[in-house]
Amino acid sequence: MARRLLWVLLLVTFSGGAGAVSGWNVGFHRLQVSDPLDQEPMKAIAFYPTRAPERPLHLGNFIIDVAYEGKTANGRFPLLVMSHGNYGTPLAHRDLIQALVRKGFVVVTLLHPGDNLHDHSRLGALSNLYGRPLQVSEAISAALLDPGMAGIVDPHKVGVIGYSAGGETALILAGAQPRLDRLLKYCRKYPDDRDACSDRGELRADRNDLMPMADPRVGALLLLAPLSLMYGARELEDVRVPVLLYTGNQDRILDWKKNAGALARKLPQQPDLRVLDGAGHFVFMAPCSEEEKEATPDLCTDTQGLDRQAIHRDLAASAAEFFDVSLGRATMHTSGR
Repeated sequence: MARRLLWVLLLVTFSGGAGAVSGWNVGFHRLQVSDPLDQEPMKAIAFYPTRAPERPLHLGNFIIDVAYEGKTANGRFPLLVMSHGNYGTPLAHRDLIQALVRKGFVVVTLLHPGDNLHDHSRLGALSNLYGRPLQVSEAISAALLDPGMAGIVDPHKVGVIGYSAGGETALILAGAQPRLDRLLKYCRKYPDDRDACSDRGELRADRNDLMPMADPRVGALLLLAPLSLMYGARELEDVRVPVLLYTGNQDRILDWKKNAGALARKLPQQPDLRVLDGAGHFVFMAPCSEEEKEATPDLCTDTQGLDRQAIHRDLAASAAEFFDVSLGRATMHTSGR
C-alpha cells in the first residue's frame, strides 16, 4: 500500500462494522501470542461466534460492536486468520471480519510487527517477507491452544485471508517460494512502481537465518488484490489448496494484470478469479462514512457508480460459501464455556 495514503489513515476515527446480519453475534477475545522473530508480544484478537449482546468497543482509531469476552457459541468452527497489507491493520477489514463471524467462523487478526500503521521498521526486509508467515502460523497455534478458543476452533479447518502484501504472506503459508530476483527484474523494467520498487526491488538482508515456511494446517486462501510479483509457475507449484481471488481492474497501487491476473494463470490449480470492473486497490477496505470520505478521499473514493457496500456484501457471502465448501462447515455441540 502507498505510505502516503495509509499515514492519512492514522488521522481518522473509523466507526461501526457490519450491519445487522442474521446469525451469530461477534465475540472478542485477546490472544496471548509472541512474535516468533524476537519473542516480543504480538497484538492478536480472536473474533468468534456468540449469543452474548454486542456493545461498542474502541480499538485505537476504530469503534466496533462486539461482545467482549462473551460466552462462546456451542460448536466447532473453522478458523480464519487475516494478514493485512503493508502499513496496514486488519481492522481496515472489520466489516468482512464481523460478517464471517456472524456466518459461523472464528476470525483471528494480528498486527504484523514491523509492518503496520504504527511501526514500519521491517518494511523492505527479509524479516518481513519471511517473518509474516511465521507470525500467522504462531497466531494459528495460539488460537488452537488458547483456553477460551481451543474448545470451539476446529484444528482441521484453517484458512487464511490475505490483502495486498498479506496475499504474498498467504501464498507462502500455502507452499509458495518467493524468488527475489523476480522482483529485481520487475523493478528494473518498471522503476516508476513506487510501491513495489521503493528500494529498487532490493530487500534488506537483515535475517539470513529465515526462509519461507509453509504451514500444512492451512487448507484454503482468500486473496484480495494480492502482491505476487515474486512468483512464477515453478515458485507456485506446491500451492495445492483452493483459492478465491479478488482484484479490481482499476487498481493503481498493484497492477492487477502483473499480480492477481498473472497469479491466476500460474497457480497449479485454477483459482476462482473475480475481477471487479472499475474497482481500485482500496475497495476491499470497509465502506466509509461521509466523514471518512471527506477526511481520506484517496482511501474512500471509488469509481463513480461503484457501490462498495454492495461489493462487500457479495464478498462476505462469497467468502463464507468458499470456506464452507473448501474447509467444511461448523459442527454444532450442546455446551460452551
